[in-house]
Amino acid sequence: MRHSKPSGFTLIEFAIVIAIISLMITLTAKGNELLVNSTVKILSFDFNNIQLAINGYRDKFRALPGDDRKASAHLPAAGVAVNNGNGNSVINASWNAVSGESYFLWQHIRLAGLMQGTADTNANDYIPRNTTGGALGVSGAAFSPIPGLKGEYIICSDHIAGRLVKQLDLSMDDGNTASGMMMVSNPTYGGAAINTADINEGARYLVCMGV
Repeated sequence: MRHSKPSGFTLIEFAIVIAIISLMITLTAKGNELLVNSTVKILSFDFNNIQLAINGYRDKFRALPGDDRKASAHLPAAGVAVNNGNGNSVINASWNAVSGESYFLWQHIRLAGLMQGTADTNANDYIPRNTTGGALGVSGAAFSPIPGLKGEYIICSDHIAGRLVKQLDLSMDDGNTASGMMMVSNPTYGGAAINTADINEGARYLVCMGV
């Protein structure tokens, strides 16, 4: 007499399926964590590299890029008109201005060989972008989009997701997005810094750091 094989999962098969699913969930979570950490590291490189470029320019020419009133005299033209600043030791204009010293800063540090990118101020890719597609910019402290930031100048990076914002502040500052040398605000108009507890992980933000 033949016995038919019971249909469905055995307890061993069921345990194996659960183990596989658990492993996939763990690997996915770990992969997401690695991706976040990698992105945060790249975003932090932007802040550090801009600071290094500005300091390098100052060491070389005894002037702030963008503000340098003799830029056209000691920088190679490279087929573009070199714009001079007023030499008052302040990077004038807001971080996202489309003219003025904060805008010319990129031309100066690129022509000085301190950062890659075009020196043509009319080029579509003249403004540098971060890894999440947001714009990068620098301004004097008096033009900071976020009140309360201290420093000689302010470095800003926008369009950064909330979950990245919190990790970025934790890795570079005090972990509080409303205090310290790094603060977070609305990406469109800036304004008062937003507390870490009020950060929406899916929303986009402006991050600025005083140097």
